Formats: sequence, structure tokens, C-alpha cells
Amino acid sequence: MSVKNNAIVASIVSIAIIAMLPKLCSCDNPNQIFYAIADDDGNISIKNTEDGRFVGKASYSRSINVTGWDYLEILTSIKADDATQAYAAGLLEGYITADLINTYWHNIFQNFCDGRADLCVKLGEYLQTNKNWVMSQVIEKNGSDAYWHQVGLVYKQLDGLYDGYKLNTKEGMQSLTWEHFFWMNIQEDLFNLCDAFNSSHPHKKPFGAGSCSVLVKLLPGSKELFFSHVTGNWYETMLRIQKRYRLNYKESKSSYQLVFGHDITFSSYPGFLYSMDDFYLISSGLAVTETTISVYNPQLWAHIHPVGQVMVFIRAMVANRLASDGLAWTKLFKQHNSGTYNNQWLVINYSLFRPGRKLPRRGLLYVLEQIPGLVETCDVTELFMNQTYWASYNVPFLQAISEASGQDNMVKRYGNWFSYRNTPRARIFARDHVDVTDMPSMLRLMRSNDFRNDPESRCESCAPPYSAGNAISSRNDLNDIDGVYPFEALGYSNQGAIDAKVTSHMTFKKLKFLAVSGPTRGTGGRLGGFCWSKSHAANISHVGLPDCWNFKPKLHKWQWQN
Repeated sequence: MSVKNNAIVASIVSIAIIAMLPKLCSCDNPNQIFYAIADDDGNISIKNTEDGRFVGKASYSRSINVTGWDYLEILTSIKADDATQAYAAGLLEGYITADLINTYWHNIFQNFCDGRADLCVKLGEYLQTNKNWVMSQVIEKNGSDAYWHQVGLVYKQLDGLYDGYKLNTKEGMQSLTWEHFFWMNIQEDLFNLCDAFNSSHPHKKPFGAGSCSVLVKLLPGSKELFFSHVTGNWYETMLRIQKRYRLNYKESKSSYQLVFGHDITFSSYPGFLYSMDDFYLISSGLAVTETTISVYNPQLWAHIHPVGQVMVFIRAMVANRLASDGLAWTKLFKQHNSGTYNNQWLVINYSLFRPGRKLPRRGLLYVLEQIPGLVETCDVTELFMNQTYWASYNVPFLQAISEASGQDNMVKRYGNWFSYRNTPRARIFARDHVDVTDMPSMLRLMRSNDFRNDPESRCESCAPPYSAGNAISSRNDLNDIDGVYPFEALGYSNQGAIDAKVTSHMTFKKLKFLAVSGPTRGTGGRLGGFCWSKSHAANISHVGLPDCWNFKPKLHKWQWQN
């Protein structure tokens, strides 16, 4: 075991025993503006006032106790070179959100290595080998290759994020390393690496668990095109930030062409340089999202290697920035498949949509599905137009993926809950998508849950005979903690739908989305709001989170409009 990996593990373990958390930093006023200023030697510092040498600026509003979200907007100067822009963007975010990053790590990762020192050594060595290989490619191409140039910029932004956090680390805050920041950004990949190493971890999802729900809906006469996503996650992850990155990168060092995705809005978390929900609205005209699919065939983990593969958050952001259309996005993303954080991705091309006009037969909607060793894509535009909706709910659509992942065997063993067409959410979407007529009705569907009364939520082999997971927005915390369920996903857990986001053709043009944060109150408010103090999970670390979640939907107006 290397000295460096020993140090990483020791640092993680020591962080786990830190009990004292600091008070919030001074960044708690709405719409604070910060500037990244470069001096004559190229050194970058954070200031509260602008001068002619600014290479980036950030607007930050802390309002989680009012709306359920904080808001962060970062704009970099087109006059600066790409590496400087990337570093400045990271530096600003790390500095401004340092206390939130500290709190998120405390809530999610503080106990990750407890009793798992050997596992953390394996992970550290694997990720160091992976980083060495990736950076060797970045250095070898020296900015001449657009793909590797953009990969390098992600790492440069992460460097800035780490340095910004260090600049604003106060007494009582955790001394996080660069590796810790990488661990946060590969949170879901990390959990799959644990699976590949045949090891458990603190946030292992219940067997068979779904998480996210997606609906893309075309109104009659092509009047409107809605795009929506519901995130499913553990409730302690609800420290949320909506972000806008306006980073004026060139495609490569030798190019004068701005990347297509120079402006991206997304839902996210402290310390993350991507969404993790994976909900992106992009200046290229693309809207991108996903729902996670499971790997039930353990033999597939043999396809995971530290050399030759790039982690998902990097591949996603590279594709988001470089792709001009859905086909290009899928071609970029499938390169160097890591086999971790496996999802069904959906890519809508809003630039092909004109309200009331005839739609193209190809290119409007692409599906990509990834598992270890295999990535499959399909243009499903025609099918989408014929059925006027596309839904995604953690079950593979493409037959090759369904078979290879072991999903087909799960249907044989456990029945329709694992099937693509007959799982409860598939049937609910097929039944209720016709009720969508506008943004509010779309949001109502995405927040719907009436599990005690909806026949599609029934579970005859459960006691009681229904599950709050059988709904578009799950509330597994409402399942009977002493109930009897045929598999874990249908029973009690401290997880469920933690938000909903919806955009339309009109709101997409401004890269805006209607969003609500927190567990759903259910159809007609029948389920009531979630409160930590009244839940079975009250003893789970949720520092910095509101107690009760009863926030209203909000369409956020970004500080700097086009």
C-alpha cells in the first residue's frame, strides 16, 4: 500500500470522527456577487468588487430555508484562456459554497470508511491509477484533441474547487483533500465500484430499488414539448443548489469556436461540478437527463478497469459541452465507458421543435443505455411521436441491455415489477400522461403519489397490501417499518423523490425550469409533508437541512440573462 493511499484513508477516517461543525460562513446574503481576479503574474484571487482583470464572476443566493434551493451562477470571461476560466469557475464555487461542501461531506461521507479501511485503500489505488491514465491522455494530446481538452478542463475546474474550499475553510471545518472532492463527484460511480469489489457501503440502495422518474410529453398538434425529471435519493442528500455555468470554452486549444454547450443550467449539490440528478438544459438546444438502471449480472463487473475508462460525470459534461445534436451527444458519451453509474440517458433536441409545426422523423429524441462493457443507443423519435410521450423509470428499454444486465432474469424471478411495460410507474405514466396540458399539470403528475388508493400501487404479497414506492414520486419513508414485503425496494427506507423539475419549449429558451424541492406531499396533498423530527430517520445526520419540507414550486430567474 502506497504512502499516499495510506494518507487518503487516514484522512477519510479522521474526518469521520470530527463532531464539531462550524456555523455557516458569511456567504448567507441573497444575490452576493464574487469576482475571480487575475494579477499580472496570472495568480487568481477572490474579491467582492470588480476590476478590469476579472476572469470570472459568481452570483450566489442562499435560500434553502425559503425555497428548498440555493442558487449559484458562474460566468467566465471569454478573454481568458480555457484553463484559466475552468480554474476560476472552480475557485469561485469552492470558496462561496465551502461551508455547504463541508456539511454535505459530513452528512453523506463521514462514516464511509468506518470498518472499511481495506475497501477505501482499494478505491484509492483504483482511482489514482485511473487519474494517472486520464491525465496522461490529456497531456499527450496537449489541447489539440477536443475530447481530451474538455476532459482536462473538468480536472482543472476540480483543482479550482478544491483550492477555493481551502481558501474559505474555517475553524471546525473538515480538511478535505483533492481526492475527497473527486470522491464526491463520483458518488454514484463509487457505489458501483464497491459492488465490483463485492463490498458494502453506507448508502447501498435496497435490493431492486428504483430512484428517478422522467417524462417527455408532446401535446396534441405539437403545441408544446415538456421535459421533466424527478430525483430519487436518500433524504440526507437534500442540500440542493441550482447552478448555471456560463463557461466560454473553445472546442480545443487550436480552435476559435466556442463549445456548443457554453451555457448549462442544472440541479445539483454542494461540491459537484455536474448535476448527479443528471438534469441539464444546454445552450446547444439539448435537454439531457437519465434514470439509473441496475446491474443484476455480477459477471459484468469484470469489465471495469482503471485504465482506458473515464468516470461518468466527466463524460457527461464533455458531451454536454461538445455535442451539437443528440447523435453527437451519444457518440461522445459512449467513449471510454466506465461501467459505473449505469443509466438510461435521454437526449431531446429542442432546436428541432417549433410549436404547431411538423416534427422531424429523426433526431428529436435519443436513448442511450450503459452497463459495464456495453453501451447501446437508439433514435426513438418516431416511437415517441406516435405515443406522444416517453417515460423512464429505472428499467432498460433496449433488449440487448435488458438481457445482458440480468433485468430479464429478474422479471422471471419476481414478476412485472421488474418489467419495462408492466412495472407500476410504466402503467401510471401510460394512464396519466394524457392529463398533461400545461406546466402545472405536468408538475402534478411528476409529484403524484396516492399509494393507499391507486390500484397501480397495490402489492398483493405485501402487508399492508401496497407500497409508497409504486408511484411517480416515491415516499418509501411512509411504508410500514414493520411491514412484510417480497423484496427491499417495496419496503421502508429513508429515501424517495426529493424534487421535481419541468421545462417547456418557452422556458427552455431561457434555460429555466420550474422546480420544487423535497419529498412529495402526494396527490392532492394526501400524504402530508416530510419532517425530519417526525420521521423514523430523525437520528440520521441531516445537518443544514430544513426540518419540514413544504416548499412551493419556483421558476428561478437567473441573475445574468443572455
